[in-house]
Amino acid sequence: MKAQDLQGKTIAFAGSGGLDSCTITRWLTDQGVNVVCFTADLGQPDEDDVEAIRERMSLAGAVDFVLLPCREAIAEIGVDVIQAQACYEGRYWNTTGIARCVLSKAMIEAMQERGLTVFSHGATGRGNDQVRFQLITNMLAPEFEVYAPWRDEAFLARFPGRTEMIDFCQEKGLPITASKDKPYSTDANLLGLTHESGMLESLTTPAQFVKPIMGCYPAEAPDQAEELSIRFEKGRPVAINGQPLDLVNVFMQVNAIGGKYGIGIGTHLVENRFVGIKSRGVYESPGVEILGTCYAYLLQLILDRRAREFYDQLSLLIAKQIYQGYWYDLATQMARQAIQCTAELATGTITVSLYKGTLSFVSAADVPHILYSEENASMEGIGDYNHSDSEGLLRVFGVSARVLATSGQVRG
Repeated sequence: MKAQDLQGKTIAFAGSGGLDSCTITRWLTDQGVNVVCFTADLGQPDEDDVEAIRERMSLAGAVDFVLLPCREAIAEIGVDVIQAQACYEGRYWNTTGIARCVLSKAMIEAMQERGLTVFSHGATGRGNDQVRFQLITNMLAPEFEVYAPWRDEAFLARFPGRTEMIDFCQEKGLPITASKDKPYSTDANLLGLTHESGMLESLTTPAQFVKPIMGCYPAEAPDQAEELSIRFEKGRPVAINGQPLDLVNVFMQVNAIGGKYGIGIGTHLVENRFVGIKSRGVYESPGVEILGTCYAYLLQLILDRRAREFYDQLSLLIAKQIYQGYWYDLATQMARQAIQCTAELATGTITVSLYKGTLSFVSAADVPHILYSEENASMEGIGDYNHSDSEGLLRVFGVSARVLATSGQVRG
């Protein structure tokens, strides 16, 4: 689909109020396209006033502005990510990828209410977001069309890069904060921040080049440790230090506490994008790192060996599915149902110590489905476990081990 095909039509555009959003909205308006801007309130910590985006997009030419209330939705789906331990290629908690699922679903529902059928976005042709927006829209609203300016030759000819976009916005008098010497770009929501592009594309630029928004670097954190207790009930964090909280406030509090101690700040990752190229990102996710680590400690207590092995396979699958934009497909839904079996058992209070970017286990309490037994694990003469009972077990295991040796399959 091209801009010329949209002349005189009204489209829905996912805009954040930044450089790309303002440029695309103004350019499309100049092409005779009516743009309705949809912005999601995802609890983004880098935006003091989400309503201010309305003014910027209106000045850019949007005929209407729709603010989608998505804080509860991003918090709920954040719990899903934590329950699945869905980290992509290391310790990236998929904070941007999962937020695209929330935004797209909310926007599609709002579009259906308004009779709009063209979903537009400002994702580039090199990144993952174009895939996520396309696939999610195709799955949830197959009758919709998707227009991506960054895949429109006319747009690309006019705007080869950020420099031309900045010049364009300045010529039009649009209130953008981007500048030609801005060293990187940021994408934010309640779960975390993603920093990429600009000077971060060079591997000689350290991760600490990024100025943290959700906290500080470990070296700048307090010299005294702080203990923090998280209460989970059926896989959901419900209280911090004994104080019951709703889910949004749970994330806000752990973000603040984790950020104060440099937890999950400045995570560097060179990852494999779905489109086949590698990219470098620097991430902030203090709250999710705390909740995710505490949940991992809880899982250690309740999963047996076979359940653990299966869980790890599901975790890897779901992480990849989120990253690639397949959150709503059958495979993810099947995996999520299996993960829910573990979440139903994940009740307990985990206490950790926070100190200069590190999380240390302190204690676990009130875990009704715990498999760990101090008596069985003890090296002291307590409990019902009889060491000599292992003799028969090892004789059975030894049969196959000896066969491997006598058949010449073992290489020293």
